[in-house]
Amino acid sequence: MPLIIDKFKKNKDEESKIKKTILSNNSTLLGIPYYILLFGLIVFPFFIMVLYAFSSTSGSIFQIEFTLKNFAMFFNEKLFVKTMFESLYLAALSTVFTLLVGYPLAYFITKQSRRKQALLIALITSTMWVNMLIRANALKQVTEMFAPKLLGTDFIIILGNVYMFLPFMVLPIYTILSRIDKSLLEGAADLGATPLQTFRRVVLPLSLSGVVSGSMMVFLPAATTLIVPKYLGDGKRILIGKLIEDAVLQSHNYGYGAAVSIVIGVILIGFIVLLKKVDKYDEVLSNEED
Repeated sequence: MPLIIDKFKKNKDEESKIKKTILSNNSTLLGIPYYILLFGLIVFPFFIMVLYAFSSTSGSIFQIEFTLKNFAMFFNEKLFVKTMFESLYLAALSTVFTLLVGYPLAYFITKQSRRKQALLIALITSTMWVNMLIRANALKQVTEMFAPKLLGTDFIIILGNVYMFLPFMVLPIYTILSRIDKSLLEGAADLGATPLQTFRRVVLPLSLSGVVSGSMMVFLPAATTLIVPKYLGDGKRILIGKLIEDAVLQSHNYGYGAAVSIVIGVILIGFIVLLKKVDKYDEVLSNEED
C-alpha cells in the first residue's frame, strides 16, 4: 500500500511539472508579439536616439563620429538649462496640485456604491475620449473670454496640466484604495482609532503605491508636453518640449535634440527611483491577490 501511494504522488508530481512546462511554453509564445513591439517601438528607437546624441553625423547616419559636443552645447547655453529646470519645476507643481485634487476625489469615489463608482470613473475618464489638442484649445478660448491676462502665466499652464492629466492621477489611486482590506479599517476602529487616525496611519500608507504611480503618470508627460505651453503659454513660455521640437524640426539638429531628451530622461528616471523608495507598503496589499 505505501508503494502505491508513493507511486501515485510521483505521478502527480510529474503531471504538475508537465503542466508547468506547457504553461511556460505557452506564455513564451504569447509573449513573442509583445517582444517584437517592445523592440520595434522602444528599444530600437532609443538606440537610434542614443546614437544621434553621442555622434556627429554629416548627412548620413552611417558616417558616425563619436562626440560629446551635443551635450556640451546644451549645458553651455544657460538659457536652455534654465528652460529645462523651469519645465521640471512647473511639472512638479502640476503633479502636486493634481495630487491634491485627485486623491480626495478618488477617496470620495471609493465610498460610493459600485454603480456610482462606475459612473464617476466614466465621467472622469470621459475627458480622455477627446483629443488633447481640442481640450487645450477649448481651455484657451474659455480663458480668453473670462481672464485673458492669465494666458502665458505659470498658473494657467499648471491649471492646464491638472486638467489634462487628472485622470492619470485618479485612476491608480482609486484602484489601490478600492483594494484595501476593509478588515484593516474595522480593526483600527476596534482599537480606538478615530477616522482621521485611521486614514493617516492605515489608508494613506497603504495607498502610497497609487500615489507613486499617479505622480509618475502626471509628472513625466507634464515635463515634456508640447500642447499645453503652446496654446496656454500664448507664445510667452518656451519649455523643454518646444526646445526639442525646434532643434529637430526647424534646425534639423537631431543630435542636439536627442542629447536634450537623454538629459531629461535621466532626470526623470531619478525622479521615478526616488518615488519608488517612498512606497514601502505595497506588499501589505498582496493578501487581496492570494
